[in-house]
Amino acid sequence: MSVHPHVQGFFDAATNTISYIVKDPGSDACAIVDSVMDIDYAAGRITYDHADELIRQIEDQGLRLEWIIETHVHADHLSAAPYIQDKLGGRIGIGSKIMVVQDTFGKVFNEGTEFQRDGSQFDALFEDGDTYRVGEMDCFAMYTPGHTPACMVHVMGDAAFVGDTLFMPDGGSARADFPGGDAGQLYDSIQKVLALPDDMRLFMCHDYGPNGRDIAWETSVGDEKAHNIHVGGGKTRDEFVKFRTERDATLAMPKLIIPSLQVNMRAGKVPTDEHGNPVLKVPLNGL
Repeated sequence: MSVHPHVQGFFDAATNTISYIVKDPGSDACAIVDSVMDIDYAAGRITYDHADELIRQIEDQGLRLEWIIETHVHADHLSAAPYIQDKLGGRIGIGSKIMVVQDTFGKVFNEGTEFQRDGSQFDALFEDGDTYRVGEMDCFAMYTPGHTPACMVHVMGDAAFVGDTLFMPDGGSARADFPGGDAGQLYDSIQKVLALPDDMRLFMCHDYGPNGRDIAWETSVGDEKAHNIHVGGGKTRDEFVKFRTERDATLAMPKLIIPSLQVNMRAGKVPTDEHGNPVLKVPLNGL
């Protein structure tokens, strides 16, 4: 909590995703959290405007990229991690339970034996409590399953990047009905986050501007404990599980879930056919 990194958020309106550049206050080192690769799914076209803005900001500020962090295998946007790594370097890291996700969706997408299900597409696989450094700043990863089996919250100084474990207080929490998700686990994971110091800054991966308010992505542990509409004010585990399960049953699939899962379980690389051409599969009645 004594280290106060500089955090820049970049909102992607197409997917309501916020990506972050996190700078170590004691050096020129930085990390990127949850980057976005642009896709026109109907046209089958991938572009990199959002990632290019992150790259431009890092270059203009003279920063050195050390880590490209994925909080989980996103189902609503595609990661630009390998594109950014090719331009700026850095190591791509994700939770070690990526292997569970790869095994689950390797079957859904009928991937062949050439698709490795050991997390080897990533440079680092984090276990609960693992530490790493961005420049001189100590960071650590917290295992927070529930939304997916591979979700992790990354704590960098007095800032925690919560992925889809939490939304802003008036947004509540993310769904828990994807394969491997669990509402009870999500509640337990949220309690781990809320056990951090009240002044810890929390940064969201998504915001949808509920009730027409402006898009926002920063809050605090104290605010979430007091005001989160799904878990704040002492709501019990049973109350949360009942609410989350009933709500999830009414939700449609994310529009980009099919391309996102195929790309993100490969650390942001687009799958190819036997001729090396980039392709995506559409499994029927598989999700």
